[in-house]
Amino acid sequence: MKVKLARVNTLLLIAILLVNAYVMLLPAVPAVSFWLRTRSASAETALANRIHTPATTTTPTYKENRLVVPAMLLDEPVYDGKDARTLNKGLWRRPDTSTPDKGGNTVISAHRFTYTVRHGMFYYLDKVQVGDELAVFWNGKRYLYRVNATKVVPATATEVEAPTDKPVSYTHLTLPTKLEV
Repeated sequence: MKVKLARVNTLLLIAILLVNAYVMLLPAVPAVSFWLRTRSASAETALANRIHTPATTTTPTYKENRLVVPAMLLDEPVYDGKDARTLNKGLWRRPDTSTPDKGGNTVISAHRFTYTVRHGMFYYLDKVQVGDELAVFWNGKRYLYRVNATKVVPATATEVEAPTDKPVSYTHLTLPTKLEV
């Protein structure tokens, strides 16, 4: 009987140690994953090449609208939707904001982190720096952007979604995110 209890105690101790190790290491998994992805097969370079391919027949074309951000290793579809439930699919072009082909302020939102959906599309948004380039493929055309500023604003700062003064002369891309736990 004592031998069986000793085995049960040992198994419980091992289970407790494994659960604790899992809980302690889980926050580091995304960072390690990103580090490995940037080191293998030059994923960032491949995405940068994709957005800089000259506009010829070899230009990447997509059937759906997409956002490509090499610094984040992001190449995902952008969904249109009337409400925030669209965020559960991934990237969401906010209604009542412009589109790249019309100029103005195009707002594409995504979760930064959530437990309810796969890890947020904008999880690595902090990797984007001033001067980085990104592209939106919209209705079969490529729109290139260069990051000219990054800033953290409160969730109540709806002015970042406001239309721009010059709707046709240039396009402004805003990438807000929300931390949901």
